[in-house]
Amino acid sequence: MGANDGNYHTLLARHEAMRLRRHLLSPGNTADAGGAVGAPAGEPYDGEADRRTIMRDLDLVAPFDELITHLYRALFARHPSLRSLFPASMEFQQAHLARALWFLIEHLDRPDEITGTFTQLGRDHRRLGLRPAQYAAFETALCEALRVRAGEHWTAELEQAWVRMLRFGVAAMVQGAEAALREPPFWRATVTEHRLRGPDLAVLRVRPHETFRYRAGQHVALESARLPHTWRPYYPAGVPGRDGELEFHVRRTGPGGVSEALVRHTGTGDEVRIGPPKGNLALGEEPFGELQLVAWDTGWAAMKALLQELEGRVRQVPGHRTRRVRLFVGADALVGLYDAEYLTGLEQRRSWLTVVPVTGGAPGEGGYDRLVHAVTGSGPLPAGRTLVAGPPEMVRAVTAALTRAGLPAEHLRHDLPPAGPHDVPRPVGDLGPAGAPVPPGRAVPV
Repeated sequence: MGANDGNYHTLLARHEAMRLRRHLLSPGNTADAGGAVGAPAGEPYDGEADRRTIMRDLDLVAPFDELITHLYRALFARHPSLRSLFPASMEFQQAHLARALWFLIEHLDRPDEITGTFTQLGRDHRRLGLRPAQYAAFETALCEALRVRAGEHWTAELEQAWVRMLRFGVAAMVQGAEAALREPPFWRATVTEHRLRGPDLAVLRVRPHETFRYRAGQHVALESARLPHTWRPYYPAGVPGRDGELEFHVRRTGPGGVSEALVRHTGTGDEVRIGPPKGNLALGEEPFGELQLVAWDTGWAAMKALLQELEGRVRQVPGHRTRRVRLFVGADALVGLYDAEYLTGLEQRRSWLTVVPVTGGAPGEGGYDRLVHAVTGSGPLPAGRTLVAGPPEMVRAVTAALTRAGLPAEHLRHDLPPAGPHDVPRPVGDLGPAGAPVPPGRAVPV
């Protein structure tokens, strides 16, 4: 695509975003139900009122998996071309959409949290080629699904509450996508090295075709050429290098997914695509006091990047005062500590670093007890930050234990969304990376 073509499509996307935003926020706008769904001019959106309406009649449209099945059936029947934006199996997609809907419902009384989360989601969805006009098609499909599920108990009040909620989230997504129009939606990259570190673990090095900037501790989404439009998040295992190459640690978590494609069906010379960087793990510029890093399996990649950044700071500032850093690295078995040689060398070179390996236990209830005990029983709580990366269950177990032990919430950093009473379990199969948040996956217009 030439520069002129790129400018044209940027202007077109901006025009569509502005038109859709006016449509969403117009006070007199109407839904398919025929009733006004916009807030009166000058009045803020009353999310709490819609939340009460939705929760009151939730049993009419629940369970969500059936509602979402009807939604996608209606969407693809009306717009068959949209089917190509989604994976062959919709299981992961439907679980993600259910989580997004629950997030909206549970946070309607906290609009700022919805705006922040869905603004980022809108930026993420740019890599899928989703255009603002397609959000309107999703809204129509949602209305049809609500009517099918509610049947004779359907009311215009119920549908309008759902539509207002959806439009509030979509408006934030459009704002996020529009604000990022000058940024690439993704970067193409070539695999320069692929090393197996076990039957289900690979270390990949990739070189982006254009300059790619990120901070140590951020994560990115990867797409394999074998699974177009299917994205899963991974942490780059290092600071940005002069050669521009990135390192990723990928654990195969199930058959047929991105992790299997990257571990077993990717080689030198193959191409992947990289999404924009994001995440909450960072050292910060202020003095951090005692730093505690906690990782399980390939969550180590994030910590490797943070430790390399810290090493760089120490080298650049001769008088830099580095307090103690404790690193807990966990794995199911000793063989799971796949980067032990690097860790040993790093600990020997840096007097400020203490590495605590933890093995034993398996994912599931009580599976991370040894790691939790090591982290909480190793001495006084750290005065500085604690950064955690690993499978969602491990992150929740460690952060909950530290919170109970008295560590202030503002001292904890991780990349998982807050757990709610209606969390939808992740589908069995390709669970994505250890340590990255539940990913958007494919094109979901909410």
